[in-house]
Amino acid sequence: MNTMGNATKSPFQGFLEVLPPVEFACVYGSSLHPNNHDKTTMTDFILGVSDPKHWHSENLRLNKNHYASWMVHLGGGRLITNVADRVGVGVHFNPFVTWNGKMYKYGVVRMFDLINDVLQWEKFYFCGRLQKPVHIVVDNLDINNYNAVNLRAALSAALLLLPSEFTEADLYAKVCSLSYMGDLRMLFAEDKNKVKKIVAGQFDLFHSMYQPFLEEYEAKKLLRLSSTANHQIVVSQDCDTSIVHSLVSALPRSIRNGIGMKKEKKLGGTGQTINGIAITSREQAATCLERILRRKVMVSSARQAISGLLAVGGVNATRYLAKKVNKAWKSWR
Repeated sequence: MNTMGNATKSPFQGFLEVLPPVEFACVYGSSLHPNNHDKTTMTDFILGVSDPKHWHSENLRLNKNHYASWMVHLGGGRLITNVADRVGVGVHFNPFVTWNGKMYKYGVVRMFDLINDVLQWEKFYFCGRLQKPVHIVVDNLDINNYNAVNLRAALSAALLLLPSEFTEADLYAKVCSLSYMGDLRMLFAEDKNKVKKIVAGQFDLFHSMYQPFLEEYEAKKLLRLSSTANHQIVVSQDCDTSIVHSLVSALPRSIRNGIGMKKEKKLGGTGQTINGIAITSREQAATCLERILRRKVMVSSARQAISGLLAVGGVNATRYLAKKVNKAWKSWR
């Protein structure tokens, strides 16, 4: 995970000072893109807190203008966290918050849920955010260290889904695409070139995030790195079963179990096994992995869309969706 120099005071810290204390905060999305000069772009935060209900109640006391009036009358923070927990993936996003002449969107999540998703890919929501470059502003529980497990797993998943030879840019594009597989927004509300733009705009950040794991996998002979005449990195990998076993072993247990159950059902328990997982070929493991991730992302994106509509209300939801659809429409023209 890229910390982007959070040893010095971050320009994003000012906004956090008007909110109740948080245990983790990171900025993600297009506002980090070095070539993004759109001043109307919202700055997107993920905020981790120990008790979301208490945090929202305190925030409502400090910043009444952050919530719609109808939500205040219906219970404020209690309603927000109930919606997030029961309908969505455990996070409430509050968009279009204006402070100091800029717009912000922040999502509040329980720290336990954040860590669980980073380590286990339970919802494949927060882990997907943290597989891409972010700017860490607050990290009291050392989520950056937990995220090393997530990044290693993301690299392994991408390698399983890629051919025997590809470029470093191809690798980061595949890593980036993991969290968009099955995302319903990609059908109508996202830029069709989103993954390419993310990687092109933040290539150096991806490199700094994943270089240690690439070197680790090269030392373990799971892949080979070489340079072209124009200094482009090319990644080569063998496709034999032993390599597949090593890559699958780096995935979270829930994913490994899903691959094992599907493979054993399809193959009748035949094939080599690792930790009880039956694998006979790279192609079969890759197909199974893609189906599992696609389903997880589809369910999470659908649940979060419904949660967001209920929590922020029709006006803000329509405004946010219209902005997304407009950006998507421009990318298809």
